[in-house]
Amino acid sequence: MAKKISAKARAAARKQRDKWKTKRWYTIRAPRHPWDFKRIGETIGESDEYIIGRVYEMTQQEFDGNFSKMHVVMRFRVTECVGQDALTTFIGHHHQTDHTRRQIRRYRGKVDDVVDVVTTDGYLVRMKPLIITQQRVQTSVKQDMRTRTRDLIIAFAAKNTYADVQRALLDGKLEEDIEKAVKSIYPVRSVAIRKSQLLQEGVVASDGPTLDEIHAQEQRQAAEMKAKKAAALAAAMAEEAGEVVGDDEEEGDVPEAVEETATGPAEEASAPAEEAPAPAEDADAPDYGAMTVAELKELLKAAGKPVSGKKADLIARLNE
Repeated sequence: MAKKISAKARAAARKQRDKWKTKRWYTIRAPRHPWDFKRIGETIGESDEYIIGRVYEMTQQEFDGNFSKMHVVMRFRVTECVGQDALTTFIGHHHQTDHTRRQIRRYRGKVDDVVDVVTTDGYLVRMKPLIITQQRVQTSVKQDMRTRTRDLIIAFAAKNTYADVQRALLDGKLEEDIEKAVKSIYPVRSVAIRKSQLLQEGVVASDGPTLDEIHAQEQRQAAEMKAKKAAALAAAMAEEAGEVVGDDEEEGDVPEAVEETATGPAEEASAPAEEAPAPAEDADAPDYGAMTVAELKELLKAAGKPVSGKKADLIARLNE
């Protein structure tokens, strides 16, 4: 037996508000330093408290357009909301698993490690380097390569800020330095920092433009883009109009009404003057000058002659 719904329950259901109407869109922006609040995505939420703490992932190809880094996944965590902007912190990256597996083969050596470093501005970062050698190597050789890699990473982080470490991780500079350091021990096939993770934050840098300056710059760029699109559209329309006029002015393609207007009284007056002796020779000859262009073309078609040209040319062709 179906359960009856009371009038009170129905009234409460009608009064229940739609939660989707209370939500709004937030623009996710990369950190101020070193990425200058770059726009990286959007998310929806009811209020700031539901947005803060969210983790947004995207490939490096989507971030900076580098197609060779399409396997690198970057991770950002929302730490603050300013109006419609969700400000983030870079919390690390990792290589996709299938890409890492393709690098490892049966007759190659694999040297990996886990290194915790502290930057000059107090950020604690965990890095996981991966070295693939050309051939299998002994454990002692692996240990030497691992030790040299660890020392290089710790020294690099101790001399640079977290922003510099981010750049080095994403542009491959740190990987190149590691390859130069370990290739003297044994030939390597590839070197990668396959994963990084922010364990503890340090001093937040205040370098780079402010959020208001970024908004003003984006508005200027949008206005310039709109003006360029309008100018390109106007130029395309003008060019198209010019092509249409040019086609109409070609011989044989001119409309009959335009041809009649173009001939004008001067041609109509000159044509009878040239054919003035004709009535004396043949009184029954038709008066071509009094005919329209359409009538002249019909006569030429019946005679099997060309129908292109002006009215004077049509009359001369009929008198041949």
